[in-house]
Amino acid sequence: MPQRKSGHVTLLDVAQASGFSVSTVSIVLSDAPLARRVSAKTREQIRTMAQTLGYHPDAHARSLRRRSTQTIGVLAFDLSDPYCIPIMRGIQAGLQSADYLPLVMDAQTQRKLFDHYLTLLLERRVEGLIVIASWVFEETDLLADIRKNKVPIIIIGRDLTARGIPSILVDNEAGGALAMHHLRSLGHRHIAVIRGPQEMSDSAPRWAGIQKVTARSRAALDPELVLQLPGLADALSGFHDACRMVKQLLARDRPFSAVLAFDDLTALGVIRGLSEAGLRVPLDCSVMGFDDVLPAEVSTPAITTIRQPLHAMGVQAATQMLQCLNSTASPSARKATLLKSHPELVVRESTQRLRVEHGRNKRPAPGHGTATFQESN
Repeated sequence: MPQRKSGHVTLLDVAQASGFSVSTVSIVLSDAPLARRVSAKTREQIRTMAQTLGYHPDAHARSLRRRSTQTIGVLAFDLSDPYCIPIMRGIQAGLQSADYLPLVMDAQTQRKLFDHYLTLLLERRVEGLIVIASWVFEETDLLADIRKNKVPIIIIGRDLTARGIPSILVDNEAGGALAMHHLRSLGHRHIAVIRGPQEMSDSAPRWAGIQKVTARSRAALDPELVLQLPGLADALSGFHDACRMVKQLLARDRPFSAVLAFDDLTALGVIRGLSEAGLRVPLDCSVMGFDDVLPAEVSTPAITTIRQPLHAMGVQAATQMLQCLNSTASPSARKATLLKSHPELVVRESTQRLRVEHGRNKRPAPGHGTATFQESN
């Protein structure tokens, strides 16, 4: 057998090693109709040699012949954020049976990088684009270019149906309401809220859900106990900001028995801040998260949260994308649909019923012994 030069094994390598022509090898290994005219013995020899050499078909050459790359671009806002991982796995699971390759890009919460990767995906001739975008971004000329090239696009985590883009997200308002209802059902009335950044599209509907439950109960949130996260620079920003905000809440000397955090990483920051102040979760203060990412389940205490069906949302995006690719209608002719997933309450260890002694709730205040306050209805 002649020694092969370095690089991928080619049809020529298989032909030279097996002693047959390149055309015969190509016909056999591609299972072309003409392969029936090649003897069984020859077919077996060629396939055995291809397997021995470690030959795999050239997908790039095949895409040129078929004018199809069999690739789907997947652009995530930040793969270091645990929110993205189950969605990504769902997309992969949804595409696997159809033999489409997800071409994954990580924007790292950087707008310039986001635009750059959109350009690369267009140049790579992806057949569709799925964007995991929980952070706000304006529709750029590049997104318009993708639609002009008749490349179907689906957004996860943001509603862009008004711009003609199919969107998949959780019902954030229902989730916010579910979180507040859970804390109130445990007897908590003095509840601190850490809202999401103003520029994040999830923030407003979650806050609206919280306010609806509060208004329905004929109660009011103490403005001094409502704080808002600044813009998120990276996946850990919410954690560190929440840890700092807990110190602000305690310094205001306004009693609270529970904290409703924007998401799970924020909730973890709240727990860290309370712990550093000598407070125990949930004995001294209950903490509620949102998303149900992996750290929420494995932390100590495990976090009570609102679950987004992240993996299922990824599968749904992949399924919807395949339906678009198999449709005879052009992307511009298809109606942009909005799929809202239902949130689910997951009760774990970070929340508990309010402890009341003689009509009063007790909350330790570091350096000040035990502070007590009258709980209102």
